[in-house]
Amino acid sequence: MTHGLLFAIPVSVILFRIPCVGQTPSVPTEPVSHPVFPTGNGTPLGAQIADLLGDPGVSRAHWGIAVMAMDGTPLYGFDEGKFFRPASNAKLFTTAAAMAILKPEATVETKVVGNLDEHGTVNGDLTLVGAGDANFASDDLPYVAPSQRPKGEQPQPVALDDLRTLADQLVTKGVKRVTGRVVGDDSEFMYEPFADSWDVGDLVWGYGAPVSALTIADNELKLTVTPVAAAGPKGQEQYGQATVTLEQNGVPYYSLARGAVEMTPAGTGSHVNVERTPGSRTLRVYGSIAVDASPDVEEVSIDDPALYSAMALRQMLIDRGIEVDGDATKQHWEVVDGHGFLGRVSAPPTPCETLLAGGTGGCMVVCPALTWPSVLASHTSAPLAEDVTLTLKVSQNLHAEILLHRLGHLPAMCGRGSTVEGARMVRAFLLHAGIDPADFVFYDGSGLSGHDLVTPRATAQLLAYATKQPWFAQWKAALPVGGEDGTLSSRFPDAPLKDHLFAKTGTLGESRGLSGYMDTASGRQVIFSIFVDDHAPNGSADRVVMDKIVAAIAANE
Repeated sequence: MTHGLLFAIPVSVILFRIPCVGQTPSVPTEPVSHPVFPTGNGTPLGAQIADLLGDPGVSRAHWGIAVMAMDGTPLYGFDEGKFFRPASNAKLFTTAAAMAILKPEATVETKVVGNLDEHGTVNGDLTLVGAGDANFASDDLPYVAPSQRPKGEQPQPVALDDLRTLADQLVTKGVKRVTGRVVGDDSEFMYEPFADSWDVGDLVWGYGAPVSALTIADNELKLTVTPVAAAGPKGQEQYGQATVTLEQNGVPYYSLARGAVEMTPAGTGSHVNVERTPGSRTLRVYGSIAVDASPDVEEVSIDDPALYSAMALRQMLIDRGIEVDGDATKQHWEVVDGHGFLGRVSAPPTPCETLLAGGTGGCMVVCPALTWPSVLASHTSAPLAEDVTLTLKVSQNLHAEILLHRLGHLPAMCGRGSTVEGARMVRAFLLHAGIDPADFVFYDGSGLSGHDLVTPRATAQLLAYATKQPWFAQWKAALPVGGEDGTLSSRFPDAPLKDHLFAKTGTLGESRGLSGYMDTASGRQVIFSIFVDDHAPNGSADRVVMDKIVAAIAANE
């Protein structure tokens, strides 16, 4: 993994400004009274927004708005200094820190290592070592906007193609036998598959997939529920059970428990549920689906990607005529009593040496380097900027979390790649950008944590800071475009906002956010950040009003 210089100033200067866990944050500054600019119809923006927020469908929700010029000059604010749950707007902070610190061109390498002799025998284990490639064995890159995608039926990508390429490299290398096990190793990052306060109900789905340095195919599998025709004459139909299939790419990882998705009459829709006890490899699929419904396609998470990867690689080796004596297994850097324990050795690593600086000792540690046998095959990831584009366009939670762990894997951060260390590096970046440390709290990189908090003011300030950075053009281009692509492909479909709004969406429970850049009627660009918390559930009134607020800002002359 390659890393650039950290803001062109010594790393230690940044690192030791980061408060330890439990340190009291600074007192928030008083909100600034922001001027109000008029809109095209002569009505001040503040009056228009007040009218919109007075709608009974949204008036009981908590709203915050910040509008700034591209240079960061405040133009309008409404509770811009109060906390909101950012949801996926948190990805703005994670990806900006990654572009600044790791650099847009950064890559990582997934390796297969082992002790190969002159007879083609790997003596002992053959280990697949992950390094935080979020796109390994995935076909998502490069991201292509819907309008630019080829028309008509396209050839299907080969499943787990990158892993198959590694298996082919081993054949070319002359590997004929493995006397030990096939091991999937994700100990490049400390084993923390889920961030603090993630909802247990999210963990079965692809959007809540576990974080792993050895990620494969986005750590998810496709499950399809297909209705079957009813039996019997019209008016006397007999409904059976739908067909449930799980595509595991030839790897018997999950089993389907006894359960049923019942068929129901036409027009009753699809109500499919999937359950899995954490740590279990059994899925229970149940619910109902209408006889006239389209197949219900769901993405379910792979509980332990390192183990799944090892199982897949072992089978591919056997398919290529390579003998494998041992089973497939995984290797994590487990957290035991708050300390990392590396499974590949028989005892914990040598105690880490504490770094002391300016009385802040105890926050940072230097851990012993890990050594590996010979590299027998390898795969280099796409540049970081390509992954940032995918992460922001489609709001990919797993990829944002992996970026956070890569930030925490920096040598100056001890190299453990933990969630806390990644969050500390994001914090250091934001302090360097001049953002008030009392304006944000992050517990993860994707915004899936309900503990994340941020102010509209801080979000707008980040967007303003980014405009002055060498990576800005790539980062802005990675944002969804109104009416065009990503999570905004169906929002703002008409002029004047279509193709003139570049923003990150966010939705989590009863919280919603939208922050980015837009072209206004006056010809200038402005920065905006809008959040709403505690809106009425099971409705879209808050989104409708949010879009009207955006339109009012854009109408500014």
